[in-house]
Amino acid sequence: MNEPTRSIVVECPAKTNLTLAVGKPHQEWSGRHELDTIYCAISLTDTVKVTEKPTDTGFSLELDGTHLGDLASSQADMRRNHAVLALFAMAEAAGREPNVALSITKRIPVGGGLAGGSADAAATILGLNELWDLHWPVERLQQVAATLGADMPFCVAGGYARGTGYGERIETFASQSPEAQSLRSQGFAGPLVVGAYQSQLSTPEVYAAFDQIGAGDGDANHLQKASISLHPRSGQAIESAVKAGATHAFVSGSGPSVVAFTPTAAIRRAVIEAWKRSACVDRIIAASAPAVPSVSRHGNAIQ
Repeated sequence: MNEPTRSIVVECPAKTNLTLAVGKPHQEWSGRHELDTIYCAISLTDTVKVTEKPTDTGFSLELDGTHLGDLASSQADMRRNHAVLALFAMAEAAGREPNVALSITKRIPVGGGLAGGSADAAATILGLNELWDLHWPVERLQQVAATLGADMPFCVAGGYARGTGYGERIETFASQSPEAQSLRSQGFAGPLVVGAYQSQLSTPEVYAAFDQIGAGDGDANHLQKASISLHPRSGQAIESAVKAGATHAFVSGSGPSVVAFTPTAAIRRAVIEAWKRSACVDRIIAASAPAVPSVSRHGNAIQ
């Protein structure tokens, strides 16, 4: 009698950058820029399900969601999907064959500066760690993630963290650490709204614009000016949110999504109404911060 198929489900949060200082590009990092950033995970999640498949059947990928962006294109290369790359990397690191079915339900906007692809990769890494009974610590999983991209090591742990290097070196802030408490006291916690767009921004294009025009005066996110130059509605959304009472409003990462922290229900309503009235965003998504990934088997939480 065949054993039942095993599946692990992971909810992995999006990220935003509370600060993002951009330095010079490094040739040894394939032209990536030096970064010093404070990451924050928000409770807008993608769901990734990893399911074992029979020996020698290879991998499969299924995508679901109403806002798939470029991922829905018939020209999209499935083998370049971040989650699939994470599967290959984990299989190599663990000495396993990638006989795994991946199923991803997308909610994080694609190409929106919220690390949706990185979250899917991190979820895959966390799911395989459980599916394959590896029991690797987060630090080892982050080492695998660091081979894939800048935001992925952070997404494995979530919460708050500082990222350096090109974003792959992660110093996680424990929930009761002075750093985390300081971020909370500054208003970088609790309810927020995300202004999302149908359009996407290419991260290399935003960095190219940054190399030309630099950072805006006083911008905690050095990419914000470049992002707004390519997508002016993001700037309008920031201005509207601040006028409506948001304690913080900024472009998330390379954009174009905008994050606005709304500490009270009245401010949250005011920001949403302002965005709807001005039509400066295409979608409004409620979330909170900070957030961490959750891993479950058959509906029972594992972590």
